[in-house]
Amino acid sequence: MSAGPAVVRRVIVVNTRGLHARPAARIARLAERFDAEIQLATRHGTVSALSIMGLLTLSAGAGSEIEIGATGPEAEAAAAAIAAFVAEGFGEDD
Repeated sequence: MSAGPAVVRRVIVVNTRGLHARPAARIARLAERFDAEIQLATRHGTVSALSIMGLLTLSAGAGSEIEIGATGPEAEAAAAAIAAFVAEGFGEDD
């Protein structure tokens, strides 16, 4: 994303276990659905939303802020979908 993301969303991780393997895999599958380049970032770095291992390196625990950046024809929809997934606690019951 050399020109910077067209869409940026920020969201707080609300589930107690944070971003672990299961939600990382679900984010990657969700990202595949969109015609967009999507990156997630925390204070630990920036990674492609398609990289499960990369997502785990973000060390996004409960209360962490994740920045979602997206470019491409479906950037808005992609960023909104991933932001909603994070905000809803990755679909997990705590």
